[in-house]
Amino acid sequence: MAAAAADVEKQYYDIGYKAQLDPGSGLANVEITLSGKELPSKLTLHLDPERHTALEGEHLTIEDDKATWIPSGARDGIRYQFVIDAKKSSGRYDSRITDKWAILRSDKLIPPISARAPKHLQSRATLEIEAPDDWNVLLPYEKKKPDTFTLKDPGRRFIRPKGWMIAGKIGSRQDIIGGTDTVVAGPLGKGLRRQDTLAFLSWTLPELKKVFPQFPDKLLIVMAGDPMWRGGLSGTRSLFMHADRPLISGNRTSSMLHELVHVATGIRGDKESDWIVEGIAEYYSLKTLRRTGGISQKRYLQALDDLAKWGKESPDLLVKRSSGPTTARAAVLLSEIDEAIQKSSNGEKSLDDVVRTIAVDRGEITLEKFRTLAEQAAGMEIPQLERTFLAGKKKP
Repeated sequence: MAAAAADVEKQYYDIGYKAQLDPGSGLANVEITLSGKELPSKLTLHLDPERHTALEGEHLTIEDDKATWIPSGARDGIRYQFVIDAKKSSGRYDSRITDKWAILRSDKLIPPISARAPKHLQSRATLEIEAPDDWNVLLPYEKKKPDTFTLKDPGRRFIRPKGWMIAGKIGSRQDIIGGTDTVVAGPLGKGLRRQDTLAFLSWTLPELKKVFPQFPDKLLIVMAGDPMWRGGLSGTRSLFMHADRPLISGNRTSSMLHELVHVATGIRGDKESDWIVEGIAEYYSLKTLRRTGGISQKRYLQALDDLAKWGKESPDLLVKRSSGPTTARAAVLLSEIDEAIQKSSNGEKSLDDVVRTIAVDRGEITLEKFRTLAEQAAGMEIPQLERTFLAGKKKP
């Protein structure tokens, strides 16, 4: 009865996001509109001053990288321009618009927003993308109208778009894989392996979902060639993968599966725990290939041996950002922890139980939390998770 009463007391307001993509200027003209009987009393936008520019609104004040919006009345809105093109340190793009297509993350387009509102006040949100007439638009959300998407973010009272998006003259392939509506899309005429990717996912994604049963029910994979970032980048319900990346690398790992694990877990490390995030992604990319028969046990062990050799270049795992050698050492370490858990529990538990719990909780992962979960599964202390060993100062 109490739950039913709480549902009755909920009051909704609507958030309308609209972005007009302009290939000529390289900008997106963005509007955010709130409407309803009651609106949040205050919103704070956390801006990237180099990308979020020309902010306008009657009830808007800007100071450095923050904008404070005090909505008024039953309907209010603000406007700004978003610079779409952005490069990583390598000089390659992780956000780009041309006269034929645009690839970017919607959670960069719409900056992080914190809202002050009473608990009974809940949001409903849509995102409308206005693009050239012959362009198609895809995001990892249901379409309400041809270019308008209904946004969902369970557990969040203020909803904003998240994940990758692609717009333009694009080609796509779609299938339901293990209950997940999966779309692989990229610009036309770029020789992208859309169908190959779907086939690869048809025998790997269901196995991955056994470990991560809360994997999203919608998945968008965006692919493109140069001058885009020559790797993979995960996002909410989505990922970007450079067209030249193999589905299975020569070292028997998979960048595609690595990024899919990131999508599945939704975790981030604190200042010393990025190795956990990246190690889980790398280990389960390899483990998934082994479990599905993509590689033999012999090749699996060879891959771990190769990662162990590479990992010697990174004796200290407790660093802010996990490099290639750090991730390699972390993956091997997780295989040892997995084996220790299975041995001590007589096969009743494994690392699967640990990462499944982490994926349910999502958010930030710490060494303390990971060690607690791993040792609970093992029913004993795990020497490999001692801080001195992780820092490369002693053997377990």
